[in-house]
Amino acid sequence: MLIPGIAVSIATFPGVIVHELAHQLFCRWFKVPVFQVVYFQVGNPSGFVLHETPPRKWQSIIISAGPFLINTILGALIALPAALPVFTLDNANWVHYLLMYLGVSIAMHAFPSTGDAKNILKSLREKETSPLTKLIGFPVVGLIWLGAIGSMFWLDLLYGVAIAVGIPQLIIYWMA
Repeated sequence: MLIPGIAVSIATFPGVIVHELAHQLFCRWFKVPVFQVVYFQVGNPSGFVLHETPPRKWQSIIISAGPFLINTILGALIALPAALPVFTLDNANWVHYLLMYLGVSIAMHAFPSTGDAKNILKSLREKETSPLTKLIGFPVVGLIWLGAIGSMFWLDLLYGVAIAVGIPQLIIYWMA
């Protein structure tokens, strides 16, 4: 069954917001001026950050791929306190299920977009880009495109569930 991307974005809007916040956060860390931020909108794209071109090409890679790190960590941390009541104690309430939803929603938006891949590719194609940055950057672009293709088969949802449900389950198992 196919569900339009806009419907998924609306249902999982907290993840979209965190994704854009992550781009903005990395811009601020690198002191890259940000011109406009749209944390969420109904449409395509569902959010974006317009910023100046970073002075170093590797910074473009990190700014574009930053949501992978931030959304993954935050999704796991938000879901973790709810995991014990939801999966073992049989005393979960609506707050625990809300935390699980937020964890999955945030983690499933960890994958950088194809627009992020295009930004990295643009930087990599410039003459002054170092060979090391290209060596790292081109595989990153490939992985982003694979993630985009995989999202057509719900890879992003599977990832979100693995991070927000699977990791807490593993921690509970190891601690038992």
